[in-house]
Amino acid sequence: MFSKALRAPRALASSSRLGGRVLPQPQPWHGMAKRAVTTDAASASLHKSVPKSDDEPFQVNLSDESFETYELDPPPYSIEVTKKELKQIYHDMVVIRQMEMAADRLYKEKKIRGFCHLSTGQEAVAVGIEHAITKADDVITAYRCHGFALMRGGTVRSIIGELLGRREGIAYGKGGSMHMFSKGFYGGNGIVGAQVPVGAGLAFAHKYNDSKTASIILYGDGASNQGQVFEAFNMAKLWNLPALFGCENNKYGMGTSAARSSALTDYYKRGQYIPGLKVNGMDVLAVKAAVKYGKEWTAADKGPMVLEYVTYRYGGHSMSDPGTTYRTREEIQRMRSTNDPIAGLKQKILDWEVTSEDELKKIDKEARSHVNEEVAIAEAMAVPEPKPVILFEDIFVRGTEPNHIRGRTPDENFYFS
Repeated sequence: MFSKALRAPRALASSSRLGGRVLPQPQPWHGMAKRAVTTDAASASLHKSVPKSDDEPFQVNLSDESFETYELDPPPYSIEVTKKELKQIYHDMVVIRQMEMAADRLYKEKKIRGFCHLSTGQEAVAVGIEHAITKADDVITAYRCHGFALMRGGTVRSIIGELLGRREGIAYGKGGSMHMFSKGFYGGNGIVGAQVPVGAGLAFAHKYNDSKTASIILYGDGASNQGQVFEAFNMAKLWNLPALFGCENNKYGMGTSAARSSALTDYYKRGQYIPGLKVNGMDVLAVKAAVKYGKEWTAADKGPMVLEYVTYRYGGHSMSDPGTTYRTREEIQRMRSTNDPIAGLKQKILDWEVTSEDELKKIDKEARSHVNEEVAIAEAMAVPEPKPVILFEDIFVRGTEPNHIRGRTPDENFYFS
């Protein structure tokens, strides 16, 4: 039987006229349309008063409209946090926002070349996921990956350095915006949807090793119609893999709204034979609760789950896309003012009296200062001299390169010596 779902209005139900065409417009998450940064009585209430200690856990209630489910009981509508963690979550989102703003500036200054996909507005997804998993779990995503790279252990300087093509970048300056990697983070993948079967393979490794850890696999609403996504679903279900497939539904693909590209925009139901969970991706605590629930599901050997993080990108698809030819500026401003993930968490922190507004301003200032310093260090990195030997690096694990390769001429083999 289907579990009772908290139904939200159909996404992209309303429309506005732009350039003689009627375009569907996304709606804020149900229950947050008036002003998301103010919490309602349910979401602002506590099971008990906030402790004085920064490290003592306490429970907070989530909005009763945080989740919708498919063939699945919903997660608990409360989550355990500490004051320290709430402040860290807020700090993490501010750092990602500032880092993306710095990347925006550097691209416009023509210091960053090529593709550059920013996640401004989507910070709650990367941060919420990371605060629900362990470093033993794996994460793999698409090309809007800067925030995930940071949360998986990258530094601002290594990420900005990568965007600038520096050798000190997180992928030695070879990957750029779309291809970033670190321990437990398998990219940053440029081919639309290709990371989903790779993520299923990572989940197979967790299953094979009986590690009780999981593979968190992310893809966009634009990639959700790729055939390989459904092939990965099939294998994951057949083999009962610990895979948390997650569609970051930011309402638009490459200039195309979800309603114009997908016959079914309830992406959490796309698994068909896999249980699904839709979560308010603009609420970082709801994301944390959903992924924590998913982790417990996979650890109990119940197989995969399909999640849908309903979020929104403020900028265009990439830096070459102004983002306003297929949606109005008024829509973007409305989403910023009603659903911003950072402002929403800030208001909750103040409502719950976790800390003062002055301390939050101090966190803001420290985050901006940290990003500015890291960006300056990245900009000061030396531009690498292009050498042929660089082409042959990172093919093998460093230190295991062969002295020669069959089929290569003697003058080519020196690259491997």
